[in-house]
Amino acid sequence: MALKSFKPYTKSTRSTILVDKSDLWKGKPEKSLTKFKQRAVGRNNQGRITTRHKMMGHKKKYRLIDFKRSKNDMSAEIKRFEYDPYRSANIMLVQYEDKTLSYVLGVEGLKTGDKIISSDKTEVQKGNALLLKNIPAGTSVHNIELTPGKGGILVRSAGSSELTPGKGGILVRSAGSSATIMGQDDDYTLLN
Repeated sequence: MALKSFKPYTKSTRSTILVDKSDLWKGKPEKSLTKFKQRAVGRNNQGRITTRHKMMGHKKKYRLIDFKRSKNDMSAEIKRFEYDPYRSANIMLVQYEDKTLSYVLGVEGLKTGDKIISSDKTEVQKGNALLLKNIPAGTSVHNIELTPGKGGILVRSAGSSELTPGKGGILVRSAGSSATIMGQDDDYTLLN
C-alpha cells in the first residue's frame, strides 16, 4: 500500500498523508462471499432507542474472510485487492485450483496474479500460511491463532446480533501490524 502526500499549499494539506487506493478494485464485491450484517443503531433488544443520535450510516456488506485458510496444499491465485469497510486492512480475492473463490487478508508486497499456498511445510514467502513451528526465527508474521485449528473465526453469541471473536484467540490482524518470531521453546513459539 502506497502513501500519498500533498504539497503544502494550504494549512490542511501541509502535513496530510493519505493511503493511495488507486490499485484497489472499484467494482462491487463478490456476491457469494458477502452477507448483510444487522446493526443496532442505538436500539436495544426490544427495538427501543436507548442511545440517541445514532443513525444507520452508509449501507455496507460484510465480507466473509477465510481466516483459517482451510484449503491445505492447494495453491491460489490472487485475482484482485479490495477495500473492506469493516476492517483497517485490505483484503484479497483469491481463486484456488478447484475454481473456488475466497477472501483472505491482504499482504503488502503481493500483486495480482501472484500465487499463495496454505500448507504445513512450504517455503516461507509473503502470503503463504504455515505452522508457527515451521517458520524460522526473525520472520514477521500476521493473523496468528492461539489454539491450533481454531483460526481467526467470528461467531454470533446467543441472544445477540453482534459478531465476536471465537474461542482460540486471534492476534495481529489489523493493517500494518506484524509480530516477529523470536524462537522456539519445546511446543511453544515466542513472539515479539
